[in-house]
Amino acid sequence: MNKRRRIYEGKAKVLYEGPEPGTLIQHFKDDATAFNAKKHALIEGKGVLNNRISEYIFVKLGEIGVPTHFMRRMNMREQLIREVEIIPLEVVVRNVAAGSLATRLGLEEGTALPRSIIEFYYKADKLNDPMVSEEHITAFGWATPQEIDEVMSLALRINDFLVGLFLGIGIRLIDFKVEFGRHWENDQMRIILADEISPDCCRLWDVATANKLDKDRFRRDLGGVLEAYQEVARRLGVLTENRPPKGAGPVLVTSNGTKPN
Repeated sequence: MNKRRRIYEGKAKVLYEGPEPGTLIQHFKDDATAFNAKKHALIEGKGVLNNRISEYIFVKLGEIGVPTHFMRRMNMREQLIREVEIIPLEVVVRNVAAGSLATRLGLEEGTALPRSIIEFYYKADKLNDPMVSEEHITAFGWATPQEIDEVMSLALRINDFLVGLFLGIGIRLIDFKVEFGRHWENDQMRIILADEISPDCCRLWDVATANKLDKDRFRRDLGGVLEAYQEVARRLGVLTENRPPKGAGPVLVTSNGTKPN
């Protein structure tokens, strides 16, 4: 087998050169990170679950006309995606006070916000992804005013869909992070959804119990990370083809990327 050319490796995914021009292969890793990778562990099976959950959500979004980079799932860990120029922003949509918003504004976690709020964070790991305003974005040329409008419109549309999707399976969508990219077809450019949507980048609380079904279980040392992701996948109906992946729980990784003895 020919060795694939690696294009980019992030904290939770690897991008490889795709089989055709303008395509990439997105590989989901088992790595779990928090606090800008200061906390790092391997959770066996997490990548498989994120791949299936993200595939399901991207397909559903495509069905309602949201443009995305997703083309098809290739195997249990990989997707074929369209190559895009990533806009260097993390777009966070918040419905309920939690995480950094609750800390910054002194709000009690779980407080419903008056309306959904969109925040922008500059994608720069060395700077801990600082929060930025539309003025910063346009001044530094990360996106034009028109692109910001399109990103915000898509983000709110995605939020409306996801709130209903998750509520239908007994899950409250607290907030989520998405990324967007520029995709060219001939001379036409459009903004499309990229990256992933999974429990790695959403806060998901059980409606009845408020139990966390997302990466906060890893951030806050609550345990049961894989089981929480499995529960989300089970409720979405994406684990019916195969048995849920079994894992042994988080395996801590040292600063040089190896497992400690």
